Amino acid sequence: MRSTTSGPGDTWGSPHGHFDTLGALRLGVWFAAAIGVFAAIIFWPAGRLDWVAGWLYLGVVLLHFVINLIYLKRVNPDLIEARMRMGKGTKHWDIAWGIVFAPVLLSTYVIAGLDAIRFEWSPMSPMLWPIGLLLFVPGAALLSWSMGVNPFFEKTVRIQAERGHHVIETGPYAIVRHPGYVGFFGWCLSVPFLLGSWWSLIPAFLSVIGILLRTALEDRTLRKELEGYDAYSRRVRYRLIPGAW
Repeated sequence: MRSTTSGPGDTWGSPHGHFDTLGALRLGVWFAAAIGVFAAIIFWPAGRLDWVAGWLYLGVVLLHFVINLIYLKRVNPDLIEARMRMGKGTKHWDIAWGIVFAPVLLSTYVIAGLDAIRFEWSPMSPMLWPIGLLLFVPGAALLSWSMGVNPFFEKTVRIQAERGHHVIETGPYAIVRHPGYVGFFGWCLSVPFLLGSWWSLIPAFLSVIGILLRTALEDRTLRKELEGYDAYSRRVRYRLIPGAW
């Protein structure tokens, strides 16, 4: 989501660019744990495991994770490990934002399970499922593309001076300044349709509002602290939506 870059190494997990078995093992454990926690967040609120939409969603997300990992391993391997930790110098406002944003985003899944399966407050028709896929796939693709061209696409906002932080203007960054957030919009808004819950649209839209807020705060930080970003923002005028904002 940041508009910065440095040269990628050959592999992750080693400062010398050699394959690090320990690093790969750590990635595997992290990946398995993340999928397990994600599955629990989806199925625990539903109260049952025979939820077809839940399994389909988990499969779609898992496929994206695998494709994204393979893609990044090929074009931007250093980013894989960088996104597994919080970098030194993360902005305090971003930590506060994450503390508020994470529960809002996760509540999309919790409410979906409660609504679509456990209590059936306002389940969607399965006919709307393709809408979710049409939101998820382009959003996930744009998110991955943004990560692929931006080795500084860490999970927190900070100025990465130790890595030669400077502006990127290639790929989707030639069109808008924060394309990763645009892709994340698709991810957030796809959840209610893929899991079949009208009520979960509320936290999904709140998540989008939260992303808009972070975009503004991050853009302001980069203008003030990242050399060349102010000039870049004059060349690429829009943060997220060409012609609008």
